[in-house]
Amino acid sequence: MIDLWLIGIGTGNPDHVTLEAQAALRDAALVLVPRKGPDKSDLADLRHTILRACDSPARVVEFDMPVRNEALPYGARVARWHDEIATIWAETIAAAQPDGPVALLVWGDPGLYDSTLRIAARLDPVPRLRVLPGITALQALTAAHAIPFNSVNGAVTVTTGRRLRAQGWPGAADTVVAMLDGACAFQHLDPDGLHIWWGAYLGMPEQVLDAGPLARAGPRIIDERAAARARHGWIMDTYLMRRVTPPGDAGD
Repeated sequence: MIDLWLIGIGTGNPDHVTLEAQAALRDAALVLVPRKGPDKSDLADLRHTILRACDSPARVVEFDMPVRNEALPYGARVARWHDEIATIWAETIAAAQPDGPVALLVWGDPGLYDSTLRIAARLDPVPRLRVLPGITALQALTAAHAIPFNSVNGAVTVTTGRRLRAQGWPGAADTVVAMLDGACAFQHLDPDGLHIWWGAYLGMPEQVLDAGPLARAGPRIIDERAAARARHGWIMDTYLMRRVTPPGDAGD
């Protein structure tokens, strides 16, 4: 049985890595770093930058992430992908034969819309887990726009672009945050009375922000997102929408 540490590293800014996470990275014996192809090589590079900034002496081993089979139904596709990742982790760790804890650097926080914990549960034997929280994309987004996460006594729904597109606005929510939305699901909503705050590459030098009434900001965000993705070869973004439009058209 191994000790597996899942370390939240925030949204791309090395300064977001907590002191607890820095200490853990200095104590780890092995760090696994995923490679997601040449177009996303800067994601692996940033992990290496964080390790150097923390003065981590850990051995670093990179591994190639498998590609999801888009021909399968969504649930089966994700389950098989997780199985394949778990197998790669197990094989990589076995080959490395670490003499101490194994660490994985997880974007944002391991507990919020991230599957690292579910993948770890597939290992046999299940490792002794330690989870270190990180700054989430939600925190980075609201901080970048200087807005509160919730309205006064208001309900917040955190959902996916897939569900937002299929089911529309959650009826009881004053505020909706969309994660994992690669198709700008907000464009399928009635924009009347909705305000959107959007951000990509949050916390990174490439950070891009936009905000305003959804009817006007939405088309702008779609264009900005496409241009940023073409420029970098990848994109990580999220957005928050609220029914109560604040005074003024900030970002418009």
